[in-house]
Formats: sequence, C-alpha cells, structure tokens
Amino acid sequence: MSQEDDEKYPASAVSSWSGFVYQGKIALYHSLKMIHDGDLDFELQLDSSDDFAIYKNGKLQTAHQVKAKISKYRSGYTTALEQSTLIEYDKIKGTTRYFHVSVRLDNTDAYRGISGETVNFYRYGDNFHCGLGEIEGLTKELIKKICDKQFITVSDNLINFNYCLLSEKISTTAIHNHKLNQVDGISEDKAAYEGRIKARNIIEDLLTENPYQNRDYYAVELKARLQTHLEERLDQVLTTMTDATYERARRLCEHIRETHINELKTLCQMMKPSERFQDVQTIDIRRYTKLIQAISVEPIFNHLPHYLDSQNRFYVPTALDVDESEECESDMIREMKNNGDLLRLLFEYNHLIASKAETSFTINTKFTNSDDFDNKQTTEKLESNITKSLCISVISKDDAEELLNDKATH
Repeated sequence: MSQEDDEKYPASAVSSWSGFVYQGKIALYHSLKMIHDGDLDFELQLDSSDDFAIYKNGKLQTAHQVKAKISKYRSGYTTALEQSTLIEYDKIKGTTRYFHVSVRLDNTDAYRGISGETVNFYRYGDNFHCGLGEIEGLTKELIKKICDKQFITVSDNLINFNYCLLSEKISTTAIHNHKLNQVDGISEDKAAYEGRIKARNIIEDLLTENPYQNRDYYAVELKARLQTHLEERLDQVLTTMTDATYERARRLCEHIRETHINELKTLCQMMKPSERFQDVQTIDIRRYTKLIQAISVEPIFNHLPHYLDSQNRFYVPTALDVDESEECESDMIREMKNNGDLLRLLFEYNHLIASKAETSFTINTKFTNSDDFDNKQTTEKLESNITKSLCISVISKDDAEELLNDKATH
C-alpha cells in the first residue's frame, strides 16, 4: 500500500468545518485582490457554481473550489479536481477554474479532466497553498494596499477593524444562504444567486466605515478574535477531539457569530469581570473557550453562555484565573465601584465559574441594588445589614461540575 493510499481521510466534521470557515476567508482574499487590481464590476457568489465564484454581467468568470487539510498528496484531491473540471450549470467550456489548498502538495501542476477542461492551483505569491493561520495576514496586507491607493491613512487598529467587518459580511451572507436552503426550503442555487455580494459594496464598506461612529470597536474586534481562536483551535486539534467536544465548540462559535454587538459587550465584560471591558487579551479568550469545552455539562447558548443548577440558578463561565482569592475579591469590588455596567450584570449573574481556581470562595459586597454605584451614601448605610447585600460566588470548575451534575440526579 502506498503512503498516499495509507493516509486517512478526515472525518466529516473536518470537511464541514474547513469547507465553511476556510472558503469564506479565501473568497474575501480573492475579492480584495481583484479590487486591488482595479476590478470593481464583479459579484461574489458563495456556494453555488463552486465553493465560491466570480460573476460579471451575469456570466460566470471564475469558479473556485476550496479544500482544507485533506491530504499533502495531490492524489488525495483527485475526485475534487475532477469535479472542478466538469461542464455543468454555469461552468462551460473555457471557464477559468481555480483550486485552493491549505497545505503544501507534492504536485501543483494544472489538472486536465475527462471533460478536457483544466483547473489550476491558486497561487499566493510564491506558494500554491495558504493555511488558515496565514490567510488573515495576507488579507490585511491587501486592505492596507487598497487604502494606500486611495490615499487613506490607516492604523493597524483600523486595518484590523475593517478586516473584522468584511469577514463578518462574508460569513453572514454564507449563513443566510445556508438558512434559506436548509430551513426555508429555497433551492441552493436560488439562495446563492440572489445572495451575491457586489465588489462596489465591499470597497464601500472598506473605505467609509468609521470604527468610532456606529459600532463599538473592541466588541467587533473581540467577535472576530473569538471566531479566529476557535477556528484555529479546531483546525489544529480537531482530529483528537471527541464528537461532543467538537459539537460544543462549533455551537459556541455559531452563538458568537450570531450574537448582536450590544449583547456581545455583555459577554466581553463577564468574560473578565475583575476588569473594565475594553480589550480582552488572547489568554482570556483561550481560558474562556477551553473552560466551556472542558466542563462535562452542556452549556445553554442563550444570551450569555451559561449553566443552570437544580434550583435554576445561573452559572456563568469566565476567564478568571485566581491565584489569591483576596486579590480577586479586591479587584472585583474596586471594579464594581467604578463600573455600573458590571455591577448591574453581577446582580443578575452572581455565580461565576473560574477558568482556574484551587478552591471556591464567596465575595461579600456592600451593594444592595444595581444603582448603588451612583449613590455613595448607600454603601455607608449597610453596616446594619437590614438589607441583604450582593454576594458573588467564584466557583472552581470541579465544584461547578458537582453542583450542576446534581441537577441530573434530582
């Protein structure tokens, strides 16, 4: 048996995940490359003639098939390459066809199919492959070049912001097309044809969006960073994940993608409740997502991802890494005194699961209602304890699992 034949093909989860995430990023890159080269009269179509396609004046210009991590050998793509050369739907004789791969192959010569049509491997600079972790950097370089040609001064933050917005535009369109087909019963072709994205709309979004006018920059950025972290983590460890862990990660990813910006700001704040939400660090994102994947209980993806115990009390996962309970307590109380948004949230969600804590502990505050931060005299009147003050439980993963698993036995 040859090495090529011996290589195992990925599970369906790999194909479905990579096919959705990777093709959207590649489609955005190719569209921006065309815009940079001066073409503003095309339309991008997702999931119809191929994984994505470029149309001009209603006619197919180029058809693109995208494959991620199937094999490092060309032979592993034979069926897909032959599929790309078929004459079907809008793909006629002479249609330009491209094949995108995420790993270096042993052979990237053009493939000639039974139909006589040829498909070429797509080139990224000097390479004929581009990994999931590389495409973002290449796309941001294109955004900067387009802005430079338009004499627009950009910062790294603005480039990142625009990348986040454009990525979300592609993902949203793909999800909408999928919903029209799977849920609403509209044919896949019809959904894709009517859901095309015009090049001029892409360039308009790129050049006119101001991150400080109508969106919260950090929330938009975090949404993209959460997505990217989950995508890259799945890309790296998917073959070692259990089906249950994969499904939970996928559902978290979908939940974040569908969450409105205003609700996402709540998630950002509760991810690290000991600090004012501005910019959540990568380490916090990693801790938060790992905690959700590690807890043995299924989370509830409704507003904030959360859990319910047998008494229907909310438990919210966080990125809190607690070395000293006293330090965590002082940090959180200090932040509550100066952050009304956080205080209001903690009155609703006061059971926090730490990503790492040796033991569980309780923080006793002097706040009796969510408006206390506006009334300095309130905290001075609480020594009598006539009114019950807010208590916050910071719970270790193990203790949380025990409490939540009790629900199943009741």
